[in-house]
Amino acid sequence: MERSLLQRIESFLRESHMPPSVFGRAAAHDPRLVSDLRGGREPGRRLICQVEHFMNKWRVDRHAGRVAPCGDRRHAGERR
Repeated sequence: MERSLLQRIESFLRESHMPPSVFGRAAAHDPRLVSDLRGGREPGRRLICQVEHFMNKWRVDRHAGRVAPCGDRRHAGERR
């Protein structure tokens, strides 16, 4: 059974350590995207393709060493 777009996004958020609003803004110019999907918004085909493209490109770029997991910028510089 194929996973829903929201399930794939949730998995991507865990993998990338990207906050949902940052993801939504970067993937679809909509910081409320993930929140809306969690609330029941049904994505259209264009949005699905746009989001999938963003996630696939991010993974390729990370594999090539061009990006690193971004994490939560509110805690940038803190040692853990």
